Amino acid sequence: MKNPIIFGCQGLALTAYERSFFREFPPLGFILFKRNCSTKTQVISLVNSLREAVGEKVPILIDQEGGRVQRLSPPIWNIYPPAEVFGFIFNLDEVKARQLIKTNYQIIASELFELGINVNCAPVIDLIEKRGHPVIGDRALSSDPKTVGALGKEVVEGLASGGVSGVIKHIPGHGRAEVDSHKSLPTIDSCLDDLLSREFSPFIQLRLAAAAMTGHLLFTKLDPTHPVTFSNKIINDVIRNLIKFEGILLSDDLSMNALSGSIGDRYINALEAGCDVGLHCNGNVQEMELVAKACPAANNVAKSRIEVFLKKVADVSDSRDTFDIDELKVSLSEGLKGFFNFS
Repeated sequence: MKNPIIFGCQGLALTAYERSFFREFPPLGFILFKRNCSTKTQVISLVNSLREAVGEKVPILIDQEGGRVQRLSPPIWNIYPPAEVFGFIFNLDEVKARQLIKTNYQIIASELFELGINVNCAPVIDLIEKRGHPVIGDRALSSDPKTVGALGKEVVEGLASGGVSGVIKHIPGHGRAEVDSHKSLPTIDSCLDDLLSREFSPFIQLRLAAAAMTGHLLFTKLDPTHPVTFSNKIINDVIRNLIKFEGILLSDDLSMNALSGSIGDRYINALEAGCDVGLHCNGNVQEMELVAKACPAANNVAKSRIEVFLKKVADVSDSRDTFDIDELKVSLSEGLKGFFNFS
């Protein structure tokens, strides 16, 4: 089994050192960012190089949500509406919103599948909260937990229809965070009952998802000392036992400033707390070397979840639906009129 880490890379093509490093320390998969994506031919070549370096068809991840978070950008790729748009439509016509968001993510999946990318870090099923930091904002579907749960399921199904697996995020709920976890650690003082009725609800509704990504969040009433990614108490008591999420648990990016300690310590702390796989995104070779040196062996429970996840990713890719992508684009464009200009 590959090492329980997902790495980024530096640029549009692998350096000789990256190739050597990934052969010596093969990660479970890779994640791409805008810095890695220029043209279709280039991305396909990079994806092939990454898989050749580790010797098999490992998962290739990307954040292609739509709105502000799109690693594949125009004019080569389509620009998609932010998630909040579908929440607006849901309030007017639930059936229409369900169909439109599924179509939206079928189209996204078709773009990703063409490139060899088989995992999309979407949907965001955090809630829109009045005092929440705009780092989430319109990336969230709605302020209503039932709406978020319903539309989140359509996102997962739409991606799967196009051969791509989804990752729900940021478990157990980032909406109330008043600071950007990329920059500092958000503190959320809400009580368990309040969180259960709101933040946790969409994750309970999508508890059967294949993968989830943690939020780097300090829930003071649940664990006053450790952020979620480092909290054995929250991962076990809340995510596994209360939410009853059984899929693979990825940390959010270990390089984010919400976390403290060396990058190696962060990785160890995340896995010891109960994350199955760490996520290191920035492509910094020196940091990746430190992660490699710190890498513990996955325990048997984590290994089992990883194996199930890898099989699900392969099965989703193998069983993708066939559909007319041009017809889907026309349908999406017409359905979004008055809300978003998709063309």
